[in-house]
Amino acid sequence: MAVSLAAELDLARIERFLALAWESGAQPVVVLTKADLVPDAGTRAHLVQDVETSAPGVPVLPVSARDGDGLDVLAAITAGGTSVLLGQSGAGKSTLANALLGEDVMDVQATRDVDGKGRHTTTTRNLLALPGGGVLIDTPGLRGVGLWDAGTGVGQVFAEIEELAGNCRFHDCAHESEPGCAVLGAIETGDLPQRRLDSYRKLLRENQYIVAKTDARLRAEIRKDWKRKGAIGRAAMEAKRGRHS
Repeated sequence: MAVSLAAELDLARIERFLALAWESGAQPVVVLTKADLVPDAGTRAHLVQDVETSAPGVPVLPVSARDGDGLDVLAAITAGGTSVLLGQSGAGKSTLANALLGEDVMDVQATRDVDGKGRHTTTTRNLLALPGGGVLIDTPGLRGVGLWDAGTGVGQVFAEIEELAGNCRFHDCAHESEPGCAVLGAIETGDLPQRRLDSYRKLLRENQYIVAKTDARLRAEIRKDWKRKGAIGRAAMEAKRGRHS
């Protein structure tokens, strides 16, 4: 997955793409392109750390196709296998493909200065033979992508939340207001960013909605679960009011 460091990072988008990658059975790699446009080493390290937090278990590689920095590591990862290059328009996918190929095979265009976004240089999927063996599939830029039955992938992207959930008092804890919730406890101590939990909830809800559209039994289970969570929330609020009365 190519992500440009020349534009503002969208961590939620990265998490969404990674969920789909894991669900497909592929080994995702996040390639932070245009690293040379972030000359300050401290700033660059902070950006890499932000992505690493959002991509547990996934290699995160800052690279510069212009300077060649990081390309040797990426070439070693892609050698001998089949790799698919995904990302938004303007992420530098075609430039990165040319750098890995060692020649200008793919056309490239400049991004817009106003927002760092690019035009669709690649409009078809292209199968490219790599010098070190293996093939690279360059794809058109993606504006957005929806989930489709990617519950396992979502769980892998948010592995730390799934692990914390195993320590909750209730096995069916919704991590909202339940007593003894290890996930909420981690947020209170600063060990888990609130943004991660918000993104986790959003992707889970979206995935449930997609799956439920084709599964009547699951729709009934979701409605039942909503009622249960509502009852737990009301009980927690009543208990809280009782302590303060």
